[in-house]
Amino acid sequence: MLDLNRLRLLREVSLRGSMSAAARSLSYSHSAISQQLGQLERETGVKLLERAGRNVQLTKAGLELVGNTEAVLAAMEKAEADLASSHQRAQGAVTVAAFASISRAAIPAALASIAETHPGLEVRIQRYEPEDAIIRLASRQVDAIVTDSFPGTSSGSANGLHTTIIGQDPIRGYLPTGLQIPDAEAAATLPWVMEPAESAAAQWALRVCRERGFEPRVQHVSSDVLFHLRLVERGLAAAFLPDMLIQETSSQLQPSNWLPADQSRTILFITRKGSEHNLALNAVQRALEAELHMSHDM
Repeated sequence: MLDLNRLRLLREVSLRGSMSAAARSLSYSHSAISQQLGQLERETGVKLLERAGRNVQLTKAGLELVGNTEAVLAAMEKAEADLASSHQRAQGAVTVAAFASISRAAIPAALASIAETHPGLEVRIQRYEPEDAIIRLASRQVDAIVTDSFPGTSSGSANGLHTTIIGQDPIRGYLPTGLQIPDAEAAATLPWVMEPAESAAAQWALRVCRERGFEPRVQHVSSDVLFHLRLVERGLAAAFLPDMLIQETSSQLQPSNWLPADQSRTILFITRKGSEHNLALNAVQRALEAELHMSHDM
């Protein structure tokens, strides 16, 4: 019988894209992973990895084995969820990764609700960027993630994951405090602050600007949307800001009538397939969903 831990190591190499990245993620040495995967090749009797320049890549047999490993792990996930549900109450410990703005806004209230309604459930929150969070979920370093997706962009979800929409957060355009603009030509001269270019948020924002007929002059780049808000308040930049952030900070900023205000980011709760019926994760999801709906109605 194949060793499940070695199969997980092979899967981690597939997820991370290299043996070195897998080693860093799992706190293994490169040589330890190499040794374990060498043993896995001897167990299977087929070549699972091959050289690709200075790196390695999975062979066809390696990719097929990873696919089968996904099925095995999903079955184990479901078995664990079924066993947990036999207690008929949410208990134990779960780790949830979340992005910054929801970590500050909705999660503290949701945790307070969980502590009151499910005293036997311990929820651990970790903050990661969406792309890293997805990989950590797939590699079982966290149990669920709370992330967002934007109109016309991919959420970054992957095979083997189960996604549930738990809320909508309107996004509006804001001009530097005290400034008005008459047209697209004027908008193109403004300094803008946006998230890193590779992020879904930035890709969405650029598309919105281009649809309005201008190319934004991106002067500042940061994944911290609170920084974006402070620049707008100081009259230093234009930005797209989510309602969740405006409510969280009790900001008096008013959105621009010239920029679109009819789009929202979608808040997602993502688990691994097989664990979507886990009572503990269900309790976390419901608490977050209730808090997001309450905030939206304010």
